[in-house]
Amino acid sequence: MLTSIITVYTFYIFVRLYVSVMQIGYINQIKRKGAVLMGEREYLDAAGYAVAKEKLSMAEAFVEYLLFLVWIGGMMAWLDAAFLSQSPMVQTIGAVMGLILINTLLTLPFGWISKFKIDQKYGFNRSSIGQFIKDTLISMVLSLVFGSLVVWAVASIIGSNQMWWLWSFAFIMSVVIAINMFFPTIRALFFDKVTPLENGELREKIEELMAKTGFVSSGIFVSDASKRDARLNAYFGGIGKTKRVVLFDTLIQKLTPAELIAVLGHELGHFAHGDLYKNIAMVGAMLFGMFALFGNLPETLYMELGVSQSPQVIMMLFILLLPVVSFFIMPLFGMMSRHNEYEADRTGSELGGAEHLVNALKKLVSENKSFPLSHPLYRFFHTTHPPVVDRLRALGYDIHLNTSDEGYADPCPND
Repeated sequence: MLTSIITVYTFYIFVRLYVSVMQIGYINQIKRKGAVLMGEREYLDAAGYAVAKEKLSMAEAFVEYLLFLVWIGGMMAWLDAAFLSQSPMVQTIGAVMGLILINTLLTLPFGWISKFKIDQKYGFNRSSIGQFIKDTLISMVLSLVFGSLVVWAVASIIGSNQMWWLWSFAFIMSVVIAINMFFPTIRALFFDKVTPLENGELREKIEELMAKTGFVSSGIFVSDASKRDARLNAYFGGIGKTKRVVLFDTLIQKLTPAELIAVLGHELGHFAHGDLYKNIAMVGAMLFGMFALFGNLPETLYMELGVSQSPQVIMMLFILLLPVVSFFIMPLFGMMSRHNEYEADRTGSELGGAEHLVNALKKLVSENKSFPLSHPLYRFFHTTHPPVVDRLRALGYDIHLNTSDEGYADPCPND
């Protein structure tokens, strides 16, 4: 059984690296065919940024693989034994949170490289090293506090019920829903400073837009995201009465009011179509399968690992293998998500005007240095949004790609 798990994990890493290699090769080839949606300099910068991020992802995958082998090769048993003299609950929390903390610390350099090397080079990073350290510490403290509570609850369920995997699944789903409800509030408390959008024409238009779709929010806010990053973004967060509209200050600075309304129309399209609940249902299906699997693992696996079938070991295995399951489920989630994006674009064009949404998407691609083309395998495994050229075509914007060179085919043909 242990050999099978190692084989599956190795296959996962191989596929992940292969997809990255194909994406890097594709971008390096296609960037020479002529710029798409951007000026030549911007296009090459976007290509360079995408390649740099993908190379970093490959290095991170390699380290992730080594860590996995170390954990199942004896580190998990050592960490479990390190808390043996403690009470069962302290042992469980200490082992599980210890694994999470060690992995976080060992992969922290990748976050630093991403922000202070790659993002810095391409003009995105506006955060200081002090801000990065502060954000990292806050994230770790929150993870340790709330993570320990979750571990304690799941361990209590495992120790009290033979069908623990089913009740643990129900509990974790309630945590997922709570996170979606309170994420905007938590983010505003500990990270971004948000202030109510000032009264004026833009606020009036946004309120009119929300009224058309029946979206009731707890407020419209502006985030000071520019103190950390230059990218443009906006989101509708929360569930029920906790819903709020949050606009990055960078988005307000770069888009016209009409373009901003079209973008918010797209986001309201997700709300109108119930996409948040579809996503939660998809996560629920994945978690149900994971808990069902881990609730019925053979005892021989634990014997091979040299550990007991304890709550902490079950949870540690769950954490270690979750990326594998997520990676191979992602294509299904991606297909659903890409369909939802087209539908949200259609709503955004109806509410804000197709021309304004097209202009906004073009600005977002340019400002965020989002390379507009990608290898089919990369899209299959990674992307939750359709290629922007396809989205623009669906909105009636004609894009001509150079297909005259031998060996080159339009990567985003019309359906």
